[in-house]
Amino acid sequence: MWSGVLPAVTTKFTADDTLDHKEMERCFGLYMEAGCDGLIVCGSLGEGPMLSHDEKLEVLATARAAAGGRPVLLTVNEAATRDAQALAKRAAKAGADGLMIVPSPIYHTNDRETVDTLNAVASAGGLPVMIYSNRVAYRVDVTVPVMEALAANDLFVAIKESSDDIRRTTEVINAFGDRFDVLTGVDNLAFEALAVGAVGWVAGLVTAFPRETVAIYQLMKAGRRDEALAIYRWFRPLLDLDVSTYLVQNIKLAETIEIGSNERVRMPRQPLAGARRAEVERIVREAINERPALPRLDRAA
Repeated sequence: MWSGVLPAVTTKFTADDTLDHKEMERCFGLYMEAGCDGLIVCGSLGEGPMLSHDEKLEVLATARAAAGGRPVLLTVNEAATRDAQALAKRAAKAGADGLMIVPSPIYHTNDRETVDTLNAVASAGGLPVMIYSNRVAYRVDVTVPVMEALAANDLFVAIKESSDDIRRTTEVINAFGDRFDVLTGVDNLAFEALAVGAVGWVAGLVTAFPRETVAIYQLMKAGRRDEALAIYRWFRPLLDLDVSTYLVQNIKLAETIEIGSNERVRMPRQPLAGARRAEVERIVREAINERPALPRLDRAA
């Protein structure tokens, strides 16, 4: 159902900490122009846990208006299952094309609790679901046995595989074939995941460098592996910025430098400062100065 490059977009704020819909519309439009295949809003990078349900639905509406008919998924990352169910219902009424569900971001569920929670939230929304498996950030691992228990529910159609173990992609495909769309959710494992069968990339640095991200995916899809690898090797220092406690600040600073956006975040986060800021600026500016020429791409490939 879902494949290609789906940016996990950042949420933009005004100077007085309200949603900046105009800037989000501009940025989302850049991703669509670059050839991205949809949008995922209000996730980890989108500061979803810092947003109210009303704000999440407002971001969803802005993304839908910018997406040009391409799918827009709302991330559900609530601490309490009943709150997640309420948001899933509202997202369905608001026209979301699907949900990306974090099993349990605060309490670390066991396998039975994980299965029951995911089923409860999916059923409440009635929308296709991408499971967000991220044992590093959220300490809940959606393993192959857990996916076996979920496979009977047709609402589960995809998994954002962020276990940080490249072997997991092959394990899921070996176990289920094409039952689930497997999308990589770790920027600096994207080439490796696409090489072993992932059909998509839920990307972070794409929000600052959309053309390069799309180029890697399209080249891999076309079998032009060496060309994709050359871009990926250039991209790696930037992609590493996604795998950090400070991924939101890192990527918003990259957006500020590369696409003229801003780095406003919602407290308790604060923009980078001092040596950490200087290092991220160095990485981004060096990459821009060494940016490779992109080969011609055929979107129909």
